[in-house]
Amino acid sequence: MKAKILFLSVMVISLCSACSNKGTALFNGKDLSNWVGFVDPESHSSVDNVFSVQDGVINVTGKPNGYIRTQERYKNFTLSVEWRWSEGARYDSGIYVALGDEDRIWPKGIQMQMKDGQLGVLISAVKLLGVASEGPVCFKSALTDETTEKPIGEWNTTAITCKDNHYTATVNGILVNEADCEDTEGYIALQSEGGPIQFRNVYIKK
Repeated sequence: MKAKILFLSVMVISLCSACSNKGTALFNGKDLSNWVGFVDPESHSSVDNVFSVQDGVINVTGKPNGYIRTQERYKNFTLSVEWRWSEGARYDSGIYVALGDEDRIWPKGIQMQMKDGQLGVLISAVKLLGVASEGPVCFKSALTDETTEKPIGEWNTTAITCKDNHYTATVNGILVNEADCEDTEGYIALQSEGGPIQFRNVYIKK
């Protein structure tokens, strides 16, 4: 009996440790009540038509363009997000950090690009130090040509760390980009652009 109690105690401690290692859940698995949605006003579509939740997964139609963002701004954190293409093809999407206060289709922020063939590219309206800008936007190529993405339908994990003004992004444990930025504080957002994609297990560790 004592051995059984000890085993159960160890299991509980292990589970609590695993949860704490992930950080704080930004997505509760049930609804988007703690997120702010924005879609192209000219589309005359509602946020609910673009972003929905089922079985612990955020479903994104990809059309029209838009995003959901956190209600809180963040600085000095590691963000972990799982994602996958859900309808047999790769399209376009992105994960934003350092999003500015003004909600608009192409917001000020740092986007890790997830477009087919461009995974890991940084598209940033926040100045990336040492990176030439094209108009108001900086583009920084991915650091690797290695295929870091899993086959269509399988879940990928992106981890983004912003510490002071340094940004790093990994996909499935492989470094895809890093940069020194003018600023890394702001909202976090998941994008709708191009086609269907799913997100789940969105965690942040400050």
